Amino acid sequence: MSRPRSEPHRADIQAPGGRLPAAISGVGVLGLVVLVAPLIALAWAAPWSRMWSLLTAPAALSALGLSLAGASLATLAALVLGVPLAAILASGAIRPVRLVRLLVVVPMVMPPVVIGVALLTLLGRRGLVGGYLDDWFDWTPTYTFAAVAIAQLVVAMPFLVVSVEAALRSRNLDAEEAAYTLGASRMTTFWRITVPQIRAGIGAGAVMCFARALGEFGATVTFAGNVEGVTQTMPLAIYLSLQRDDESAIAMAVGLVALSVLVLVAMRGRWLPALT
Repeated sequence: MSRPRSEPHRADIQAPGGRLPAAISGVGVLGLVVLVAPLIALAWAAPWSRMWSLLTAPAALSALGLSLAGASLATLAALVLGVPLAAILASGAIRPVRLVRLLVVVPMVMPPVVIGVALLTLLGRRGLVGGYLDDWFDWTPTYTFAAVAIAQLVVAMPFLVVSVEAALRSRNLDAEEAAYTLGASRMTTFWRITVPQIRAGIGAGAVMCFARALGEFGATVTFAGNVEGVTQTMPLAIYLSLQRDDESAIAMAVGLVALSVLVLVAMRGRWLPALT
């Protein structure tokens, strides 16, 4: 009778927090260096003595205001559209659900400039829908603030949908079944029972959506242009400043990093428990 195959030694499979093999630890530290080194270089090159004056320059404040306004509007629209979409995906109400889910997450992996071109072909003056907007209302969203918000919405909303769908799939269904038994309607149950259960997933998705929208560049510059005071968001201002004033570009980059970190820190306890 053959002896059963021996199980791996427990030292080879460590629980979280246990000691890891030196090679794994070394490669992991290298990965950390790859992520952190650019931030260290940015902080090292930052003109700290002029930081306040550079960040409060009219062009920088205008770009920051447009970034915050666009990201906030895009996040609000993503909540209105994305939560129901995530509910559809989680329930399998649309078939084939895998194909629909694939279409939803495509913007996450698609080059942003391609999204910008696609938006131009849809909403541009000669676009599929934009042509009618121009004929009927003498207006198209291209090269306006509306284009900024639309570009940010399309790029960032999938992050919210993925987060909310994951929360919906892991929720406890017993409370919903009890509500149905007591005569509650589907709409009442969704808003009174389901949404409170997944509020952490909604919050985490909204934070990721906002952060992604705040840093959007490719789709915005392609679809909305780079008009100062109209469509020039902070990433666009940074890119433009790199060609004229390195210190201004670095200062705005540091400011954008600080803003992103502040958003994550402010939300980590309530919406992002993984960061606590």
